[in-house]
Amino acid sequence: MGSSRYKHPPWNFQCPYEHSCPHLEGLSTHWVFKEYQTSYDENLEHWRVRDDLQGELDNALRYIKELEKDNEELKAKVKTLHRRQFKCSKKSKKKTSENEDDTTDSSKKKKRGAPYGHPGWFRQKPDHIDRTVIVPPPEVCPNCGCDDLTHIEDLKDHLQEDIVFQPRPYVTNFRHHQAFCPRCNRAVVQSSKGEVLNSHIGPTTKAAAVYLRYGLRIPYRKVRELFNVFFNMSFVPASAMAFDRTATRKGVPIYRDLKEKLRASAVVHCDETYWREDGVGHYVWYAGNDDLAFFHINRHRSSQVAQSILGNSFDGVLTTDGYAAYNAVNPKDRQTCLAHLIRKSKEIKQEILQRRPRFQDRQSIRFCDSIPALLSKACDIGDKFIVNKIPKNLSGAFERRMVSAVNTICMTKLSDKKAETLRCRLIDPNKEYNRLFTFLKYPEVQPTNNQAERSLRDIVIFRKICFGTRSPEGSYSHSVLPSLILTAKRQGTHPLSFLQTLFSSDTAVAQQALYNDSS
Repeated sequence: MGSSRYKHPPWNFQCPYEHSCPHLEGLSTHWVFKEYQTSYDENLEHWRVRDDLQGELDNALRYIKELEKDNEELKAKVKTLHRRQFKCSKKSKKKTSENEDDTTDSSKKKKRGAPYGHPGWFRQKPDHIDRTVIVPPPEVCPNCGCDDLTHIEDLKDHLQEDIVFQPRPYVTNFRHHQAFCPRCNRAVVQSSKGEVLNSHIGPTTKAAAVYLRYGLRIPYRKVRELFNVFFNMSFVPASAMAFDRTATRKGVPIYRDLKEKLRASAVVHCDETYWREDGVGHYVWYAGNDDLAFFHINRHRSSQVAQSILGNSFDGVLTTDGYAAYNAVNPKDRQTCLAHLIRKSKEIKQEILQRRPRFQDRQSIRFCDSIPALLSKACDIGDKFIVNKIPKNLSGAFERRMVSAVNTICMTKLSDKKAETLRCRLIDPNKEYNRLFTFLKYPEVQPTNNQAERSLRDIVIFRKICFGTRSPEGSYSHSVLPSLILTAKRQGTHPLSFLQTLFSSDTAVAQQALYNDSS
């Protein structure tokens, strides 16, 4: 049977110590139970508040971590931009490298001067002698002052070239026989060779002024001063600007024909740079190759401008950077500039290394090391193809090998944002993937866009001198004349000779003077 003691009190049991329990130090059981229930509810509330605060703390720590990462990226970006703008001189770099590694072998330092085996630079001997001056032998040594000298029979020739100033203009009087035109109802004359009708300044002066302006980048006032000092030819600076307008007007048909020739070219390099017209931002567009050069200043940097230069369907190979506006040209094939990708990879790596170690992604650093090495190797292979050190029938095998290497390097997703963006560009078929190694298919295509960069260099220097243009007419002159001058240089014609023909002859003769083959 059951135990004699109750496990539970009976239903009608009432403890005599209900209001003063000895086990609770004389406290009332009702009060203790009430306080127990109250403390349990408070404990639950405290835990709820603690969980809320812990969640807020976790979110705050996560946000702080993101801010620290963004702060490190921004600091690294600012430091990289600062170092790019304010590069230390080569001397300070050399001193820094010497302080960091004093044990460097001196034989590894680059030798000053031309590379080994380079032919010496010698002045070309004059092909004629205008006058001969007989100089008697010295009576006293010019070095030590000794007066006990013995005459030598042999003569020593010393050729010295100099210029002869003729500070006066060459004036020609053209006496015209006139004829009366019944349709014009006035007397008319024809121009002679070397004559510019209704102009008191001849074509040679105008051509020289335009060449000084656009070929040597000399301001208008300096051009005026140069002619006034050296040739005693005086005119106002506005006349020099009028020479430009006249040359532009006469050169417009050749400029338009130049664009048509460029559209029919097999290879074209394109690039653009910043320009200002009356304080408003514009862009100088360049398109050209080793034979032609075309500049165009436009307000916009859109695909419509690229189409206006090269058309809607360019049947050639287009070499550019990664700018998407050139996609509207629809070229036959496209080569992206590998130098831009190499430089971009190195900039991303330098920016990553500027951060603290815990914010550096080692996988992104390895990626930024592998891409420049691969693309530099591709450029070396392209150079060897050009000089026939590698047979051209192996270009397909090298291309497949390079594409396989790109796929291997870009296989893994990266944590760094900029490195991941570059990785996605390299493997995207609509961006860089199919444009990396086009130069291996065509021997005349270069792996970089250095040709366009060098072509825009004079315009960039000119921009620093003149700070842009002030009117659409000036911008158009800065499009036409640099195009004709640079094209003349690439055609083997001196720009001064071409400009003189442009001022003194018609369009057909000037075009024939510009091109080696005017067809």
